[in-house]
Amino acid sequence: MEALVATALGCVRVDLETDEGEFVEDEQPSAGTSGISLPLLIAADQAGERVAAVVDRRPPLVLSDDGGATWAEAGGGLPAGTAVAIHPEDHDLLLFASESRLFVSANGGWFWRALDLELIGITAVSFS
Repeated sequence: MEALVATALGCVRVDLETDEGEFVEDEQPSAGTSGISLPLLIAADQAGERVAAVVDRRPPLVLSDDGGATWAEAGGGLPAGTAVAIHPEDHDLLLFASESRLFVSANGGWFWRALDLELIGITAVSFS
C-alpha cells in the first residue's frame, strides 16, 4: 500500500508497510478540502459518506459517516495536522499528516501508527 505525499521539497511516494519513500516527478496527491465547510478547517477528504477533516484544534481530526451531517472527534493523541486521506475502497483506512510525519489508522481512526519516515513541510496526502 502506497501514498503520495506533497512536501516542501517535492512529492514523495511512500510505502506504508516498509516506511520507505522516494521522490517522484509529475505526480501530486489528490486530497484537498472536498468542499467541506467547517470552522477551523485545514484539510479534508471524502470517500462515499465517510468524511475526515483536519481542524485547527484539539483533537485535530473529526470524522463523519453521513457526508458531514454529524461529526465525531478522533485522533486525540495526534499532533497538529496538515492533511488527511481516506482510502477510496477501504474507508476505515486513514492517513493523517503532521508537518513532518505520517500516521496510519486501519480501524477508522481509533488507533494510529506513526511511520518512522520523517519529511519536511507536508502539505497534502493521498493513497495511490
